[in-house]
Amino acid sequence: MHPSSRRPAAATSSPAMLLLLLCLGWAPPGWGWSRGSSRGAAGLRPNATTPISIMGLMPVNQSEEESRITQGVLPAVYLAMDQIRNESLLSPYYLDLLVYDTECDNAKGLKAFYDAIKFGPNHLMVFGGVCATVTSIIAESLKGWNLVQLSFAATTPELADKKKYPYFFRTVPSDNAVNPAILKLLKHYHWKRVGTLTQDVQRFSEVRNNLTGVLDGKDIEISDTESFSDDPCTSVKKLKGNDVRIILGQFNEEMAVKVFCCAYDEEMYGSKYQWIIPGWYENLWWEAWINSSQCLSKNLLAAMEGYIGVDFEPLSSKTNKTISGRTPQQYEKEYNARRGDGQSSKFHGYAYDGIWVIARTLQRAMNYLNATNKHQKIEDFNYSNQKLGNIFLNAMNETRFFGVTGDVVFKNGERMGTIKFTQFQEQKEVKVGEYNAVDDTLVIINNSIRFQGVEPPKDKTIIQEELRKISLPLYSILSALTILGMIMASAFLFFNIKNRNQKLIKMSSPYMNNLIILGGMLSYASIFLFGLDGSFVSEKTFETLCTVRTWILTVGYTTAFGAMFAKTWRVHAIFKNVKMKKKIIKDQKLLGIVGGMLLIDLCILICWQVVDPLRRTVEKYNMEPDPAGRDISIRPILEHCENTHMTIWLGIVYAYKGLLMLFGCFLAWETRNVSIPALNDSKYIGMSVYNVGIMCIIGAAVSFLTRDQPNVQFCIVALVIIFCSTITLCLVFVPKLITLRTNPDAATQNRRFQFTQNQKKEDSKTSTSVTSVNQASTSRLEGLQSENHRLRMKITELDKDLEEVTMQLQDTPEKTTYIKQNHYQDLNDILSIRNFTDGKDGEKAILKNHLDQNPPAQWGSSDPSRTSKDAIEDINSPEHIQRRLSLQLPILHHAYLPSIGGVDASCASPCVSPSASPRHRHVPPSFRVMVSGL
Repeated sequence: MHPSSRRPAAATSSPAMLLLLLCLGWAPPGWGWSRGSSRGAAGLRPNATTPISIMGLMPVNQSEEESRITQGVLPAVYLAMDQIRNESLLSPYYLDLLVYDTECDNAKGLKAFYDAIKFGPNHLMVFGGVCATVTSIIAESLKGWNLVQLSFAATTPELADKKKYPYFFRTVPSDNAVNPAILKLLKHYHWKRVGTLTQDVQRFSEVRNNLTGVLDGKDIEISDTESFSDDPCTSVKKLKGNDVRIILGQFNEEMAVKVFCCAYDEEMYGSKYQWIIPGWYENLWWEAWINSSQCLSKNLLAAMEGYIGVDFEPLSSKTNKTISGRTPQQYEKEYNARRGDGQSSKFHGYAYDGIWVIARTLQRAMNYLNATNKHQKIEDFNYSNQKLGNIFLNAMNETRFFGVTGDVVFKNGERMGTIKFTQFQEQKEVKVGEYNAVDDTLVIINNSIRFQGVEPPKDKTIIQEELRKISLPLYSILSALTILGMIMASAFLFFNIKNRNQKLIKMSSPYMNNLIILGGMLSYASIFLFGLDGSFVSEKTFETLCTVRTWILTVGYTTAFGAMFAKTWRVHAIFKNVKMKKKIIKDQKLLGIVGGMLLIDLCILICWQVVDPLRRTVEKYNMEPDPAGRDISIRPILEHCENTHMTIWLGIVYAYKGLLMLFGCFLAWETRNVSIPALNDSKYIGMSVYNVGIMCIIGAAVSFLTRDQPNVQFCIVALVIIFCSTITLCLVFVPKLITLRTNPDAATQNRRFQFTQNQKKEDSKTSTSVTSVNQASTSRLEGLQSENHRLRMKITELDKDLEEVTMQLQDTPEKTTYIKQNHYQDLNDILSIRNFTDGKDGEKAILKNHLDQNPPAQWGSSDPSRTSKDAIEDINSPEHIQRRLSLQLPILHHAYLPSIGGVDASCASPCVSPSASPRHRHVPPSFRVMVSGL
């Protein structure tokens, strides 16, 4: 504990102490002993003959700690008195110090003071005052005796009250004097937020209260004020909870050990914290109290490392000569020589300067009296002489000189001295700076302060908001993939437009394919917008992008998926038609479906934009340590596009899109076994619907789960869009590219119509019926294919015979007989082909109808009475053979083509397209469907 804060019990002076004080020149009260007379006349100048008595109030009891202060300062006091006498500063006077033992006891100290007043000579001043309580009692009564007191060791802030202690001065700075120095240190390192931790003792509380006033209005915040009596751990924990980094402590050595143990437990030490505590502790102060704590010595030292102590400077570090003509360093050598092996005290410099203050005060008073009243002398002073008392008071208040402790200046009785800063470095105190109160300057010695971090601690947890942004390399890679996807989509669009008249493309609805490509390109474009955040664009632009990218992605999805949905619906509508009626579904109807979907989207988006538009919002996350190890905390922030009722709007969009997607997947599943070469991409469209559905579900779920990870979210969403669009476009167009490249004539030669119906069995009866029909159809088709080949060969031979007959035919009996013998059977074979027609009346019915429309007269006969029967009987006449063959062959081709894969037998035109393939299979009547608009 600081010397001035104790109050020891009364004790009598021991004989050894009295002997020591007698050797140093001390005399008991009333002795009036003179230093000059004890050393002989030879040691004094002739003009220094009149003593001036100074009352010395100090504890001299050897058993008390404070008495060691007296032992340490007396050599310095008498050194100063000798120097003053030798310089005849007060000629013809010299100072005579009479020491009175206060024993640091209020009663005994006050009795010693009264005894000195009553039994001793007239003391012009009082020098001393070590114990705070004794000093305050005596200083409060000085006004009644017109005595000015000068203390060299009383640092208690209470004595700064000039209303209560108007005649009290001190050469040592008070405990409050460190507060301006602390203020300067805080400003030097730009610490604007501090906390205080104070022991519940009046002296420390007064310093804390004064510090609050000093910091008030200086742009420095005391964020938390904690105090404790015995256990500081709770207070330390509260300081940490309030994020206090700079702690200003006021406590003694015993409590300091406990404080640092608690700091170690709470991890309030190291590069993030700075402790500033009193610097007047004794050397190795912690060793005396470490055993009373519950922490290890190494832990305590780890927590103490780097603390800054603040205390007054015992001796000035300057090399200037002082008032005595000596530098502080020269004085220190003389002092050490004078005290020998005796006790030292850090107050000796202030006691030395105190004697010089008294001498200069008396000198100024003498000069004043000589100038104003030559008849009055300073030795005329008595305790009732208020005039001389005020002269002494004013003279001391105006005293100023450079002493061994620095500039000696008083401001309202308070010493404006020098404050030193020390730092605990590697288990020892190192001076790192000093503050001059007179000049209000702070000097840090060669940057000797060592902070445990790369820079001084921050006064609070520096929260640096860091935008979680999209990684530029990631954005570049995904943008490159997106560009490749858009190039691919453009190539498909060019291919689709260029080959739109090719039957392979035409039968797959090129307009709907264009919509799929357009939707894919819009989806691709949205990736660029989703990757633009606050690191690329301004806040206003980002808010605009919120709306734009939502519209683009929504319209793109609806366009692409809507086209696939419409095509899938058409396949389902045709092949799930239970009434087996003709169903004509043109592209215009499919475009109407897509347009309706887009209209619903526009209604939702417009209402969304008008009623509750998207805004830029910032979401803040929990603080994270700096990855670079700096004394800052990172608070990640993330930009979002949100509005007041975001959940409602998303629910509407997801519900609409979700139902549409589920219905599309249902249609694709229902038509999963339908393979339609005439539609040539129906199966791939169904696969694309599955692809879009699965990808959208994955993308929406992962996007929601990775909301706080923008890179992951952007990567997954972008990849989902890229894969979804790319796979869809490839499924629709790559097969067409391969077909056109490997078999360019397939579009014009292949008009096959296939249908595979592998519906799951609903019951055993239905399964048996379907199986029988399929087996019968298969057998019939195989037979027709075999017969088809034979008949094609027969028709070819008949064509050749027709040419031969035409060239050789003459109206002669020989030729007629030849034709009848050689070609009659061939004609009968041709007529027998009718047995293979599909449900028609045969060649005779066709021929009869033809004869009815073309009378026999047109065959070369002039007799109109002849009937169709007569014409048939005369059909073998030579003149009609050529006409008959030329008419029957086209009719037979027309009648037979349905059974061999040609046009429908119900077609009215006998003209068969030259592109018709004889390999087309015959479709049973129950499965004939007219598909138009392809």
